[in-house]
Amino acid sequence: MNHPITQAIRFLRQKKIEFVPYLFDYVEKGGTSYSSQVLGVNEHEIIKTLVFETNEKIALIVLQHGDRQVSTKNLARHIKAKSVSPAPWGRASRVTGYIFGGTSPFGLKTRMPIYAEKSIFDLPKIYINGGKRGFLVEIDPKVLKEVLAIEEVEVSQ
Repeated sequence: MNHPITQAIRFLRQKKIEFVPYLFDYVEKGGTSYSSQVLGVNEHEIIKTLVFETNEKIALIVLQHGDRQVSTKNLARHIKAKSVSPAPWGRASRVTGYIFGGTSPFGLKTRMPIYAEKSIFDLPKIYINGGKRGFLVEIDPKVLKEVLAIEEVEVSQ
């Protein structure tokens, strides 16, 4: 299957990580529910790469199940910040090097803390953005811990 060679794919290849690519038509505001329908998988297995920033404008990433939301209060408490909110899409693009809807935790432009919902690691496989809209890669969630400096959190609501 032909698939895009994004920063994320270069990163995975460099680390010799096995992945299965899935390319599909991107639908504006389709989100993880659309992706799960197209791929025929449970939305819980689709992992969102969300960019947040603290009140001090420190960017960070949270990996979360597609069918769950992040409690910014719990996240702020966990990282000892006064507050946390989603990063504006322009800033998110600048710090990650990816466009909104195509953000991957692999091959980020800027080093930043990455937090992952603890229960992601209970899944046998996950589907996570490959660095482009409408492009997910299937990987073993353990890979996240092997190649990224991840801190596990429990911040879903």
